[in-house]
Amino acid sequence: MEKTFKYHYQDFIAYFLMLVCFPLNPLVLLEIIQPQENRLLFYLGAVSWFVGMIFVIYPIIYFKLKGNVSKGKSFVNTNTLVTSGLYSIIRHVQYTGGIFSIFIATPLLYPHWIFVFLGIPGILLIYLGVKREDKLLIEKFGNEYKMYIDKVPTINIFAGILRKLKGASKR
Repeated sequence: MEKTFKYHYQDFIAYFLMLVCFPLNPLVLLEIIQPQENRLLFYLGAVSWFVGMIFVIYPIIYFKLKGNVSKGKSFVNTNTLVTSGLYSIIRHVQYTGGIFSIFIATPLLYPHWIFVFLGIPGILLIYLGVKREDKLLIEKFGNEYKMYIDKVPTINIFAGILRKLKGASKR
């Protein structure tokens, strides 16, 4: 029996925070909030947004290629656990991309305390959602996913890159 994902109230709060903190921010565009300009932060924010968007789009393509997705099904309906590519560095690529492209990019693009204030619970709520998803993936893939958890960090890309580099240097 296939278990379907149920939304959790925390997901709706996270989605609301994502809308409020979205980089093309209506609060800034309508000049309700006027952040201080800082070119260095702006460029860091643009890089964060760009990298984050690559991470958001990547699973849509990569799962179709490597996840044994049935024809006509969404990319999230994988039949094979994907552990290669970016998934060999972090387990939740798309969520990490969301954090980078929204909750990290926006305060850098538009330095204002409100985006930092809203971004912190946004990141926390995404992390809690990732933990719930890990439980669902353990149900779906069993011990194979548990072993994957032991090898690959959840969303900490820096730890994942370091782990990958250490593994490569041991060869």
